[in-house]
Amino acid sequence: MTSRLQSDVTTMAGAPHLYWEQQRAANIVRLLSLYRPLLDSYIIDFFTEGLWAKLPSAWQAALEAAEPPQLAAMLLGNGGMVGQGTVWPLSLLAFSAAVHALSFPRGQVGCAPRPPCQSPRLHPLLRRHVKPKKQHEIWRLGKVLQQLSKATGCDRVVDVGAGQGHFSRFLAFSLGLSVTAVEGDGRLVSLAERFDQELLRELEKAQARGYSRRPPLSQHHPNTASNPTDPASLCPRCPQHVAGWLDPQAPGQEFLLAPTPGPALAARNPLAGPMDSEQVLLTGLHACGDLSVALLRHFAHSPQVVAVTSAACCYMKLSTCLEPTDSSLPGYPLSTWVAGLPGHMLSYRAREAACHAVEEYAERLSRDSECLRIHCYRAVLETLIQAADPSKKHLGVQTMKKAHTLSFPEYARLGLTLVGLDSATVPVDSESVCTMLCQQHKVVAFFSLVLLLAPLVETLILLDRLLYLREQGFQCALVPLFNPRFSPRNLVLVATRVPLDAVLSGLDKDICEDEDMVKGEVEP
Repeated sequence: MTSRLQSDVTTMAGAPHLYWEQQRAANIVRLLSLYRPLLDSYIIDFFTEGLWAKLPSAWQAALEAAEPPQLAAMLLGNGGMVGQGTVWPLSLLAFSAAVHALSFPRGQVGCAPRPPCQSPRLHPLLRRHVKPKKQHEIWRLGKVLQQLSKATGCDRVVDVGAGQGHFSRFLAFSLGLSVTAVEGDGRLVSLAERFDQELLRELEKAQARGYSRRPPLSQHHPNTASNPTDPASLCPRCPQHVAGWLDPQAPGQEFLLAPTPGPALAARNPLAGPMDSEQVLLTGLHACGDLSVALLRHFAHSPQVVAVTSAACCYMKLSTCLEPTDSSLPGYPLSTWVAGLPGHMLSYRAREAACHAVEEYAERLSRDSECLRIHCYRAVLETLIQAADPSKKHLGVQTMKKAHTLSFPEYARLGLTLVGLDSATVPVDSESVCTMLCQQHKVVAFFSLVLLLAPLVETLILLDRLLYLREQGFQCALVPLFNPRFSPRNLVLVATRVPLDAVLSGLDKDICEDEDMVKGEVEP
C-alpha cells in the first residue's frame, strides 16, 4: 500500500534502485557544474560584483517582472507564469524543472507557518524547557526509534550530540527505552542531569497523589498508554549521560573520546561490551557537520549497532578534500560513487546555501514581507564598507536585531560601527545608495535563484550518504519526517541491518495520526 509518507520516502532496497540513485547523483553534479557561478555567489556581492548582469538577459527580464508570490511559486515548484501575459524563458523553465525533478521530496509543508505552541503528543512534563519546533522533532524522531526498537528487538539507544537531553528524556521516560546520551559540552551534560532530576521529583509527587507507575517497556508497550498527559504514562527511567564526543576516525567498539579540554570519561563507552550480547540503536537529532557522518561510519563498522537514524545539519562544517583538516576521512564525499564523479566537490558557500530554510523564505515571498529588504540592505552596506576599507570584505554584521525595521541610514550606521568604521565619514544617503536601494526586487529575485539550488545541494550530500550505505549492502531510506516549514532540515536518514518495510509502515501510521491531531490544534 502506498501511503502519504511512503510516497515521499527515498529507499534503496535493491540493485535497480542503486543504479538509478547513482545516475541521479551524476545528473545533479552535472547540473550544479553548469550553475556553479550562481551557486557560489554571495548575495552581499550583488552590487560590488554586478551579479544581476551575469544572468542571461531573458532571465533578467522575466525575474524583474515577477512578483514576490510568483518567486515563491518558483521556489516550491508549483508556478510557471511570471506575470500577466508573460511566461518563463524556456531555459529558466528547464532550470527550475530540472532542479525540482532531481531534488528529494521534502514532504508536505502542513497548514501552519510555525508549530503549535505545545505539542499535544508530548507529556506536559516533557515539554518543559523545550521549544515547539523541538517538541515536534522529538515526537516524530522518537516514533522512528520506537519502530526500530520493535523491528530489531533492541531497546538500547545511544543519542549522540544530546545537548540538554530533551530527546533522550523523551526516549527514556515516555518510550521506556534504555538511553545513553553523549554530549561533548560538560555544562550541557550537567544541565541535562538536573532536568532529569526535576522530572523524577514531579513523578514522585504524582505517585504520592495516587498515580501508579507504568511498568517497564518489557512488560508494557508504550503504545498502550491511552493518555500521554497522564503522569502514569511516564516511566521513571533516566538516561545515562556521558560527557564525550564521537571519534570519526575510529569507527568500532570503542568510539568515545573525552571532551577537549576535559577529564577522562566518567562512564564506559556505550558500545563497549560483549559484541554479541549488547546491541544498540544509534541516533543523532541534527548532529552538526561531520558528526552525522561519524554516526554512519560507526553503524557501518560496528556490528552491534543494529540501526541508525541521522537528522543532519550545518553542511558547511563538513570536512572535504578541498579543505584539508587533521581528518584523513572527509565528511564529503563519503561514497565511492560520488567521489568518482568529475566536478562533485561542493564549495563552502554551496554547502552553506544548502542550510537555508527554503519554505520559510517562500512564505516571506508569498506575503511580500518587509524582511525581504535585509538582503538589499546588506548588499548596499557591502559597497560602503569596501569603498571605505577594501580589506574589510565579507565581514559579519549579524548582531543587529530586527534590522528590517530600520531605515537604511540607521542600519548602515550600525553596520559600519560593527565592522570598525566611522559612520560619520561614510555617506549613507547618497544618490548612488538610493539607486541601489531601488533595486531591492532584483536582489530578492537573484537570491531566490540561489535558494532554488539549495535543496539540490542538500540532495547530493544526503544521496552521497545513502550510496555509502547502499554500497555496503545496508537497508536505508530518507524520510521527510519533520514539517519543512518550521524544521528546514527535515530529511532523516534511517539505516538498519533488518528489512525496513515494517518500520516505515508502522511509522506512517504514527505520523498520519500526528498530522491529523496537529491540524485539529491549528486555528484556520
